[in-house]
Amino acid sequence: MTFAETMIAKAVAAHKRLVLPEGTEPRTLQAARKIVDQKIASSVTLVGNVEQVKAAASAIGVDVSDMQIVDPATSPDLDKYANEYYELRKKKGMTPEQAHKDIQDILRWGAMMVRLGDGDAMVSGAESTTADLLRAAFTIIKCKPGVQYASSCFVMVTDKAQYGANGSFIFGDCATIPNPTSEQLVDIAEQSAQSCRTFLGVEPVVSLLSYSTKGSASGELVEKVSNAVKMLNEKDPGLLADGELQLDASIVPSVAAKKAPGSKVAGHANTLIFPDLQAGNIGYKLVQRLAGAEAYGPILQGFAKPVSDLSRGCSVDDIVVTSATTLAQAAAN
Repeated sequence: MTFAETMIAKAVAAHKRLVLPEGTEPRTLQAARKIVDQKIASSVTLVGNVEQVKAAASAIGVDVSDMQIVDPATSPDLDKYANEYYELRKKKGMTPEQAHKDIQDILRWGAMMVRLGDGDAMVSGAESTTADLLRAAFTIIKCKPGVQYASSCFVMVTDKAQYGANGSFIFGDCATIPNPTSEQLVDIAEQSAQSCRTFLGVEPVVSLLSYSTKGSASGELVEKVSNAVKMLNEKDPGLLADGELQLDASIVPSVAAKKAPGSKVAGHANTLIFPDLQAGNIGYKLVQRLAGAEAYGPILQGFAKPVSDLSRGCSVDDIVVTSATTLAQAAAN
């Protein structure tokens, strides 16, 4: 099966509830119809004014009669959600009145549904910005216990079966933390390792990348990565992780034998941790464009409940696959 087919199958088996906050967005409505028809989610909730959602759906010929439509302004849960939001933000100067107003934002409402267990996963971003989605996720859903920094990864599927997990890799972080510290690299590595288990179905072999391999070069940038490796090995000694490693030493056995002899990771990595966002973003796009790889993401990781961001240029099928991927995360949580 392809990656998309695998995620859809996992989501169908998981039988989880999906929240789509952008209830009037046409591609989202078309995707919601496919998700319900294919039983990818056990239920789909659209957030927005009921009449506006129905009108938007009718205009493109989408039947939403078997989906839940929630209008924050008239929902019986408004006071409960507002009170929870106030408790979360009161130390930041939030007032009950402002909480009552702010929680009616569709992204905050969707995030609160997931936080309070009224939904299992949330997908948005077809018309909302990444910054707005992340703000709602960080302030309401928050990170998993023991995780300080949420991040993101891409699933990269290539036709080079001799590398990675039969040609597939996890790339992290390519979309969230611009210049991670050593401590943040540790969280990125641990969460990317979990994403490897969830999405590739194999045990992670984690390489923390650099322009240096095992001290072949020196400098502040190398030191950041080598420090992260030491911290990661101390924190999670059972995780197969190594660094600092150059990319070729990470995935090519013959190069690894020369540059990093004795490393259990070198030459066999399936989870690649980039030293900063510039390298990660450039790296995944190079592999996607020049090698013809399929790139799925960015997939947010490290949050207490699954939430995913979409590109504003996404297709209907992108929304379907992202939703399936996020629901698969919910099953793995």
